Amino acid sequence: MIEGTSGIISFIGIGANEGQPVAQCLEAIERMHAAPGVRVLRRSSLYRSEPVGLREQDWFVNAVVEIRTVLQAGELMQVLQAIERMMGRERDVRWGPRVIDLDILLYGQQVIQAPDMNIPHPEFHKRRFVLMPFHEIAPYVMHPAFGVSIHGLLERLSDELQVELIKRPI
Repeated sequence: MIEGTSGIISFIGIGANEGQPVAQCLEAIERMHAAPGVRVLRRSSLYRSEPVGLREQDWFVNAVVEIRTVLQAGELMQVLQAIERMMGRERDVRWGPRVIDLDILLYGQQVIQAPDMNIPHPEFHKRRFVLMPFHEIAPYVMHPAFGVSIHGLLERLSDELQVELIKRPI
């Protein structure tokens, strides 16, 4: 149970491009909020974005949520992976289509390098589809490894893939 201001502020990246991606992103947010030890504090708008890597697939729907959690980083990752599995995620093709994808972008200001987990997420600072929704809800959060704000990362970004606002937060 989370009460008051206990726990660690973390940011989760969300993406989907199979089935009903808007509905699936919103469902994933609801499932995160319902998970023991996790509370969703804010969420960005939803964005439509060009795929990275494997280009011959549908565009993605992406968002970023700010959560407060009392879970350790590994436990949080297990919760997110369980949500992905419950929603039908199969890990087949790198950068391929997916029903849902949940990534820990930041876990407080911790830097974690482990065989099964890297936090901050090692690619998010290079991705417009992450930085735009992240910037919407937390422009001045600092990247703990680079000492640069989300705003600064977005200003320096060279990623030219298209990202379009599709839905405002409720």
